[in-house]
Amino acid sequence: MKSVKKHLNAKMKDVGFKEHYKLDLVKLQFIKPIIAYRIKHKLNQTALAKRVRISQQQISKIENGDFSSFDAVIKVLFAIGIEITKVQTQEKANSRKHISSKNSSLSHR
Repeated sequence: MKSVKKHLNAKMKDVGFKEHYKLDLVKLQFIKPIIAYRIKHKLNQTALAKRVRISQQQISKIENGDFSSFDAVIKVLFAIGIEITKVQTQEKANSRKHISSKNSSLSHR
């Protein structure tokens, strides 16, 4: 495990890697409750997709971190009783906006 942490710390020195890593952590906050819901309710992706009225392929993409349709992500979260309670953006020095995983939160309704 120490070698993984050491490797990660070395990779974090690369600004591009660090930004992608942080984005993946934010995405996980959206993905985990969807997968947990499916497991808890013994649903496959097709069954969840039918409940949400989107395609199984969209569920698969969401669960794999492809958020090309963020509307679909929100639709799934809403359908399973999860709401986004806070998303905070911060202006970076290079004027690109990002979402801080520390400031994002999801909650059950």
